[in-house]
Amino acid sequence: MNDRPLRLGFVVNDVATEQDNYTTIRLARRALALGHSVALIGLEGFIYDQDGVVRAKAHVPGGESYADDAALLADLQAEDATVERINVEELDVLMLRSDPAEELVDRPWAPNSALLFAQLVVRRGVIVLNDPTHLTDASNKTYFQHFPEDVRPVTCISRDADEIKAFIAAQGGRGVIKPLQGSGGQGVFVVNDDGGANVNQMIDAVIRDGYAIAQQYLPKAADGDLRLLTLNGRPLQVDGRYACFRRYNDSGDARSNISAGGKIELVEPDEDALRLAELVAPKLIHDGMYLAGLDIVGDKLMEVNVDTPGGINMAEELTGVDFSGHIIADLVRKVRLRNQYRGNLSNVELAML
Repeated sequence: MNDRPLRLGFVVNDVATEQDNYTTIRLARRALALGHSVALIGLEGFIYDQDGVVRAKAHVPGGESYADDAALLADLQAEDATVERINVEELDVLMLRSDPAEELVDRPWAPNSALLFAQLVVRRGVIVLNDPTHLTDASNKTYFQHFPEDVRPVTCISRDADEIKAFIAAQGGRGVIKPLQGSGGQGVFVVNDDGGANVNQMIDAVIRDGYAIAQQYLPKAADGDLRLLTLNGRPLQVDGRYACFRRYNDSGDARSNISAGGKIELVEPDEDALRLAELVAPKLIHDGMYLAGLDIVGDKLMEVNVDTPGGINMAEELTGVDFSGHIIADLVRKVRLRNQYRGNLSNVELAML
C-alpha cells in the first residue's frame, strides 16, 4: 500500500522563541524534505470553534527544502511568515514539544491548556505523541518517582528547609538541590561537604518558586552525564548507532546541560545505561512516551525527559546518522497502522507500536 504524505503538527511554547538547535526544528525540516506537510502551533494558538472543531493558528513553512535548520526557523519567524487557521483534527500526527518549565512565571496556564486540547484531538483520531493524558501526569519531576527505585538516586522532595538539610546531612553533607519543575540546568545546586552556610541560600533560592528535589550526589556526575534517546520505549538505534552522547562541562560549572554551557562528545551507551533503559521501558510503553530522553550518571538515572526530549540534531552531527528521518518514517508506519485498524487502536497503543 502506498503511503500518502503526512500532515504533521508540532506544538511548541511559542514559535518566536524556538531556536535552530532544537530537535523540533530538525524533525520539521526533515519531514518537509521527505515530502510531508508541517505546521507549528504555539501553546496559545488553539481554538475550539462554534462547530465543535479543534482548530489552531499555525505557522506554516513557505518552502519544501531548506539548507539548514536556521533557514527553516528564519522562514517561520519572519515578519511575513505564513500563519494559517488550520483544522487540527485533519492532522495525522500531532507532536507535543513544549517545555512547561518555561511557562512557570508568565503563563502557568498554558501547558495544561494545550494538553487538554490535545486530549480532545486524540478523540478525533489524530495520533498525539507523547500521549497527552499521561503527559498531564508527568508535568513535573514527581513523575520520575514512579520508575523503579533501583534506577533512581536517593531522593527527598519538600518545601521544608529543615527536611532538605536533614537529607543532605544524611548523605554525608553532599547532594544536589533543584526545582521540582525546571529544565536546562536552571536552579540546580551541588552541595559539597564544605557547603556550610551556603546550603541555606541554595535551598531558599529553590523553594521560593515551589517544591525542591534533593538528590543523592553521584561522584561520576563530575564527568558529566549521558543523554540516551528512546523511541517506542527502546533506545533509538539506526544502522547500529545509538542516539547517545555524553554531556560535560570543563569550566567548573556543575551543570552539563547544553543550554548551561555544556559540551558534547559521542559515546556508546555502556552496560549500565542499557540496563537502565530496559528497566524504564515498561513504564514508558505503558504511558505512551514515544520519544524520551534518559539522563544517566553511572548506574543511575538523573531524569527522564518526556516533554521536550532533545539532542537529535547533536546525535546526527556526531554520527552522521539520519535519526530524524528514521523517526519520520516511523510516524508514517504508525499512521498506516491506524488506518488499517480503522480506529480500533488506542493512542497509547499507536504511540508505542
